[in-house]
Amino acid sequence: MNNDNLGLELYLQATFFVDSDQPDIQRFVKNIIGAEIDKQKIAIKLYNAVRDGWRYNPYNIDLKHKAMKASSLFNRETKSGYCIEKACLLNACLRVAGIPSRFRFFDVKNHIGVEKLIQILKTDVLVFHACCEIYLNGKWIKATPAFNKELCEHLGVAPLEFDGENDSIFQQYDTDGGLFMDYLKDYGTFHDVPHDMFIMLLHQNYAHFFNQVTDRAMVNVD
Repeated sequence: MNNDNLGLELYLQATFFVDSDQPDIQRFVKNIIGAEIDKQKIAIKLYNAVRDGWRYNPYNIDLKHKAMKASSLFNRETKSGYCIEKACLLNACLRVAGIPSRFRFFDVKNHIGVEKLIQILKTDVLVFHACCEIYLNGKWIKATPAFNKELCEHLGVAPLEFDGENDSIFQQYDTDGGLFMDYLKDYGTFHDVPHDMFIMLLHQNYAHFFNQVTDRAMVNVD
């Protein structure tokens, strides 16, 4: 999975989770792109559409394979999802547009707006936080579509902007200069969601979070 020698073609293909062959997603991409032909401008359009079109919500997570597909988030009535789901959708949109894309995963420590989540997880370390890597102008560029603009404004954090040239993952400080997020561990790149690895890491780090008889984890705090 972690091998660029496989070529860019791998990162243009539909997969189980990045189901870029799904007609609803294809129509969505066509509408967002319009008449634009510049790949960099297209990537920016799609990034903004996914970042702000679906709210970030880490409190209602379904870990079943089908629920984690890009098309599942796209057609969800609540228009909300967590970081892996939103990265899935952005990767699917980019691949529809002919732009190579892949996942990169990190462990991160979040310092703002996660009091409820810390109570649930019993830690401020978020395991396997997802971002996208997008191939533009001969290089891979990181972009994190998880945190929608409205949420960032509520938390007093500048939203992560993506310019198609520079990495957009280090939302390190809030608008007052306070620490927002630390990146602790880099798991590398993947062309599709490594579902088994993700579930294993969740069990290792949040054992109390799971019911042993199901692979579905629902967390409701409101």
